Amino acid sequence: MAKHEVYEKKTEKLLEPILGANGFELYDVEYVKEGNNWYLRAYIDKEGGITVDDCELVSRELSDLLDKEDFIPDAYILEVSSPGLGRQLKKDKHYDKSIGEEVEIKLYKPINKQKEWIGLLVGYDADTLTIQLDDANKMDIPRSNIAVTRLTFDF
Repeated sequence: MAKHEVYEKKTEKLLEPILGANGFELYDVEYVKEGNNWYLRAYIDKEGGITVDDCELVSRELSDLLDKEDFIPDAYILEVSSPGLGRQLKKDKHYDKSIGEEVEIKLYKPINKQKEWIGLLVGYDADTLTIQLDDANKMDIPRSNIAVTRLTFDF
């Protein structure tokens, strides 16, 4: 397991009691380097959406626990936020909640000369996402070829 995965898993464990006590759900945790900085990001959600106050509450409690546990030797920036409207779908639980929603899929390699596809997510398994392109056409996309899957949103 890579170090970022270890840090993410340990952070998820620290978040469980905080989120449970406040009726929040963990959407995702990521530990990434951007430029010269490391970021530890926790994405939280709840029915009706997350507020700035919710993020602040979780951030304060998580920061205290991270200081106490001190398992990340690098200097990093802690961010707690909502996954947002155009949230990225990474895990099976994200796909479960998004069946019937419109998604944008960006590919590593083109399929039919296209690297971006938009359609309704109608199914998935360990190897494939299935989207409905229009009334008559469905498309199976190998998960190994997917760079990013996001929910689409209209203003």
